[in-house]
Amino acid sequence: MRSATFSGATLDGAALSGEHPRDTPLADTRIGMLAGSYQPARCGVAHYTARLRAELARAGVHVDLYTDAVSAAQSGAQSGEANGVKGVTNGWTYRDLLPLARSIRRDAPDLLHIQHAGGTYGFERAVFLLPPLLRRLGYRGRVVTTVHEYGWWEWSLPALDSGAHALARWGQRRGWWDEEDGFLLTGSDHLVTTNADAEGALLARLPHLTPKLTRVPIGININVQEVERGAARAQLRRRYGWSEGTRVLAFFGFLHPVKGLETLLRALPCVLGEQPETRVLLIGGVESLALRGAEAANYWASLESLTGALGLGGKVAMTGYLADEEVSSLLWGADVGVLPFNAGVTLKSGSLLTLLAHGLPVVGTRPKEVEPALGRLLTLVPPKDARALEAALLAHLKDLEASRRAAEAGRAFAQNCSWEGVARQHIGIYRQLLAAPRRG
Repeated sequence: MRSATFSGATLDGAALSGEHPRDTPLADTRIGMLAGSYQPARCGVAHYTARLRAELARAGVHVDLYTDAVSAAQSGAQSGEANGVKGVTNGWTYRDLLPLARSIRRDAPDLLHIQHAGGTYGFERAVFLLPPLLRRLGYRGRVVTTVHEYGWWEWSLPALDSGAHALARWGQRRGWWDEEDGFLLTGSDHLVTTNADAEGALLARLPHLTPKLTRVPIGININVQEVERGAARAQLRRRYGWSEGTRVLAFFGFLHPVKGLETLLRALPCVLGEQPETRVLLIGGVESLALRGAEAANYWASLESLTGALGLGGKVAMTGYLADEEVSSLLWGADVGVLPFNAGVTLKSGSLLTLLAHGLPVVGTRPKEVEPALGRLLTLVPPKDARALEAALLAHLKDLEASRRAAEAGRAFAQNCSWEGVARQHIGIYRQLLAAPRRG
């Protein structure tokens, strides 16, 4: 990982690897974290946040979590607070901003870490004003923001005229704010990105932020259980009434229209024509922040309807949301992973890392920009191309030796994506920032 600097303190390799100065013990430090949603079963960023908090806690770093009242209540909160989860706002609109800032200012954590993705805040823009408002209220702690996604929408409202858009870009060129995230990034003391796409788009607009930016890749989505593969294979096939010789293609993640599941289902009949013992297992729930209530139920029904229309009854199984242990057991029993995302797969995909960690060769769809490692780790096909997907899946089903080599390479890569490592790098960032002179 490259070095990054801020306020004269260098975030060097030693700091990020866990070799830190002894004069900044985090056990005596108050860390706060802000999350727009804290419903890990329904939101990938919330799941990331929960995993990071848990791993930091194992390293002796307690993190208080600020979120909305609904998320706090669903975390088992009593009176808006439990296990360090605090429901401090009813939403993320401008009328919620001042109560949120006052709650943080009252607690005065030494460092506030904001987890940001637009959808987790309901695409409300008020959070973009939080850093300068906190400073206005007298908050003197450090502010770190993790940018989970970047480069695809604008802060300025669509109804504003061209002059307002020009003003947004004028301030962006001077480094005062940016057209997508307002004052959130320019007002933070340090930035973390989880993927190359977000980092590249951010630095193209705000190159002056380079010295205070560090990329920390995400960790594997679930706890990988050590299960004997032969036993897992037998158990999976018994569970769904499939024969011992069945070859299982496994998808893992939230079921959603952007995941390309329809393309996978349409490719399956031709795969079955050459490999009739093939089955598809869709592992994951349909209810998420992006697909709720009736919409989620309707999408589940649409997948079942398409399965029936294609004559795939009994050849496709959908699990719904499962605990980590069950997911891990099913993946150890599968043969090939498949991620047919409409926008392509990237290394920021926790689903991809999870499939690789379970020793599965993976077929995925090609994104616009392909990171070099991606092409070495999985077979890439064009999005929404059932014929290309069919050919790639058949190649893995027929060439077992090539599939084995791909699986070994993928698992070796995934072993470096531990949450322990993610937490260690965050601790390095926190310690260096807290060791720097306090802001006036």
